[in-house]
Amino acid sequence: MQPLADKSNPITTEVEVMRSQPMIQQTIDQLGLRQSMGAPLSVNEFLEKLQVSAIKETDILILSYQDFDPAQATEVVNTLMSLYLEHNVYNHRAQAVAARRFIEQQLPHTETTVKQAEDNLRQFKQANQVIALSEESTSAVKSLSELQGQIAVTQTQLKDADAQIMAYQNQLGMNAQRASESVSLSQSQGVQSALAEAQKLETELSAQRTVLQPNHPKIVNLESRLANARSLLQQRSTQLLGRETPFPDRSWQIGILQQDIAKTIVDLNSKRNGLAQQLATLYQIEAEYRKRTDLFPGLEKEQRELERQLEASQSTYAQLLQKMGEIGIAENQTIGNARIMAAAQLPTKPVSNTAAFLAAGLLGLLGAGATAYGLEVFDQTIKTVEQAKQVLGFTVLGVIPDANKRKQPALQHSSALHHSGEELPRRNIVVEQSPSSAIGAAYRILQTNLKFSSSQPLRVIVVSSAVPKEGKSTVSANLAAAIAQSGKRVILIDADLHCPSQHQIWAISNDVGLSHLLVEEAAFGKAAKCVTSNLDVLTAGVMPPNTLALLDSQRMSTLIEELAENYDTVILDTPPLNLATDALILGKMANGILMVVRPGLTNVGSAGFARELLEQSGQTVLGQAINGFVAANEPHSHYYFSDNLDGRGLYSTKQ
Repeated sequence: MQPLADKSNPITTEVEVMRSQPMIQQTIDQLGLRQSMGAPLSVNEFLEKLQVSAIKETDILILSYQDFDPAQATEVVNTLMSLYLEHNVYNHRAQAVAARRFIEQQLPHTETTVKQAEDNLRQFKQANQVIALSEESTSAVKSLSELQGQIAVTQTQLKDADAQIMAYQNQLGMNAQRASESVSLSQSQGVQSALAEAQKLETELSAQRTVLQPNHPKIVNLESRLANARSLLQQRSTQLLGRETPFPDRSWQIGILQQDIAKTIVDLNSKRNGLAQQLATLYQIEAEYRKRTDLFPGLEKEQRELERQLEASQSTYAQLLQKMGEIGIAENQTIGNARIMAAAQLPTKPVSNTAAFLAAGLLGLLGAGATAYGLEVFDQTIKTVEQAKQVLGFTVLGVIPDANKRKQPALQHSSALHHSGEELPRRNIVVEQSPSSAIGAAYRILQTNLKFSSSQPLRVIVVSSAVPKEGKSTVSANLAAAIAQSGKRVILIDADLHCPSQHQIWAISNDVGLSHLLVEEAAFGKAAKCVTSNLDVLTAGVMPPNTLALLDSQRMSTLIEELAENYDTVILDTPPLNLATDALILGKMANGILMVVRPGLTNVGSAGFARELLEQSGQTVLGQAINGFVAANEPHSHYYFSDNLDGRGLYSTKQ
């Protein structure tokens, strides 16, 4: 238990509660306290006699009251402590009631979020025909491998069939088509009978021509019969093959051996066509498998994101239910977070020559744990680095110490010309003013972690936060300075057109800036200003009536592309997400978004809302930078910062 002795400790509040007008007036009324003249005692007169103080480094209050009547002095102290305890119990229960009502309001929304996340995941699986994507991916790879094996076997069989067909064709002197036709003609009785008749007439005509004249009636008759036989043969051949064949044709009649070879060619050709069709089908199936497997990485990424959203919403819902149970117990309790350690005893000796008696009592507050419970009901801010990681879910890339809590070395007198011509000191540029400090080292660590947060070079970085006053502009300025000190050419753009501040941080003119470039009222060379080596700053310029229309324009997209070509790094300081969606628009033009979170300021609800905006818009979030880190607030901190005598800052982690 930590003692409640810090200047921001709730015990100070409890002292004031005890000295409050309602509490004092109730004590006066209950005891009927009066002045010596009989008039009711006033609150101010009561307070002059009352002392409430804390014992150093404890959670104990001492109450003392001075009166000429020792019994009345004792009664006043004990009554006041009793009334405070009643108030404490009532307040404790009221806080629990308020917490319960708050959670009751949040539960329906969170339950809706869970159902929506479940619906999104189910619709994704239905639309993409996904059951178990990882198993399907493994099965598809295995099937694709087996399919490639079948393709290889079929290709080999097809090559063998082609080789055999070629060999038999050379032996027969026919191609596959002619061989098929020869088999058909040889097996047709109509063709063969017509062929036999034609061959018989040819033989008889040849014999008669040796003994008879060409115009002999018998010769003429044989020639006529031969022509008719040939015509019939041609007709039957055409009907069978579907095309005319010249006469005589050797395919009309082949020997038995040749018929066997021709049949073999026909069978092989049929087998070859079947293999070719099978191979084409396998190729088509392979293409479909490859198309499906090419989708798996994107589908797996989308499914992981949907599952993460579902897990996050389910976790939030479970936490709310758990808190509801805890608060229900607290709401029904009849004890507060304070107790009387020692009641006031009747004093036996006066404390002054005027015979005034002093009665004193001890009131113990039940430590930071009980008090913090009440505070936690209403104070929903992120307190620690670990809580920031849990609420936002982003990688912590840097932890910047709270400058207000640290003794900083004397700042160098860095200055720049203001638009009026006078010189004004720059503000909060610790990297430039105190590069060896702990804060300067922290910014260099942030720069290094950003560099290794992505496999691709980060040319354009958007810096934003959930709510105002988290220090995202200061972080942007120092990060830009740190990168510039590493030798990179950097341009810092103040894209917070709602509440610009980079011109104040760098003490430069804001007469011409980003808004002028976007409406083409000024050239880049006139708007950008070199503030230090390797670092240019483009201020916001005048605040336009419609900032979103300017930022969500082709002109803005083109400007960022051109700057990314001319600078190593482009950093855009953008408005908080809970105030404007400008960062979401610019995030799509950048390599990613860096979120700035300040413990003690960033509300859990606001941070959750910002995370939802980033997720729903499909942003690439590089990580988060914790700004304003105070090691004393971290229950199990593994970060520590120190300044040695020469002002150098050390940053380490405890192993």
